[in-house]
Amino acid sequence: MSSTAQSAPASVTKPVTTSATAHPDLALVPRIDFVLLALAVAGVALSAPLISAIAAPAVAIAFWRNCIATGVLAPIALFRHRAELRAMSRRTVLLSLAAGGFLALHFAMWLPSLRLTSVATSTALCTATPLWTTLYLRLRGHRPPRVVWVGIGLAFAGVVLLTGFDLTLSSRAVLGDLLALGAGMAASGYFLLGSEVRRTVSTTAYTFVCYATTAALLLVACLLSGQRLSGYSATAWWQILLLTASAQFLGHSLSNRVVRTLGPSFVSTAILLETPGAALIAAVWLGQLPPVAVYPAVAMILAGLLLIIRAGRKS
Repeated sequence: MSSTAQSAPASVTKPVTTSATAHPDLALVPRIDFVLLALAVAGVALSAPLISAIAAPAVAIAFWRNCIATGVLAPIALFRHRAELRAMSRRTVLLSLAAGGFLALHFAMWLPSLRLTSVATSTALCTATPLWTTLYLRLRGHRPPRVVWVGIGLAFAGVVLLTGFDLTLSSRAVLGDLLALGAGMAASGYFLLGSEVRRTVSTTAYTFVCYATTAALLLVACLLSGQRLSGYSATAWWQILLLTASAQFLGHSLSNRVVRTLGPSFVSTAILLETPGAALIAAVWLGQLPPVAVYPAVAMILAGLLLIIRAGRKS
């Protein structure tokens, strides 16, 4: 989440739904799509522990991740989607650039948070994107069902409990919590803008403009902050490539592929498994076992987000 991003070309498979915008009939969805969704969740769950293990500056990792992704997309976008890129309206281009700005802000806050607090805490707080999206839509006049407010209250209570516990540990952990929360807010802006652009623009054209913008902004951030962009070990470079493949392409591109058949509610709910998945990988690979008090707070956040997502599906 976290990161949270869309990638690579979307499939042209038509959604299996009971009506034009209704919920998919899961019994009719090809089994391969459930396998692809499981791979997508595994891909995004690997990102947080992998970032924590890479011996390179956090924002520099974010830059290279987006730079490599842009480089991979460039030949496809510039040759197969050149006409579409030229036909993009000024509004669409500006929205894509703004989405890239939000994505850069997301990465610039979330990756450093993984070095300041636990993987489980950072991932749980960062995946609170549906919470911020719901609150934003409420400010725009949307009236969510009552159960959504229950979910918001439960998620906020989990956030307060989690940050309150970290306050007893160190100010460093609290800073990591705040950065993760900010990263989730930025991801919300990225998703809202991206969903608007994707109404008229293909995934490839949109992500090419968005990722290029993100990479450029993160490069500026690295240069201004003096973060080292080279001189890493061979292991670090391989880990950055693995991060790009697993999270940027495997995780998010497959999510974008199956959302057309499984529906956004089902996919969003499944992506919540990123938090326990990342915590489990961090425990086994990094030996990072969060204190017992963290788990009830994380459970409250995930339960609240689940209520918000399911209520959004029903409404």
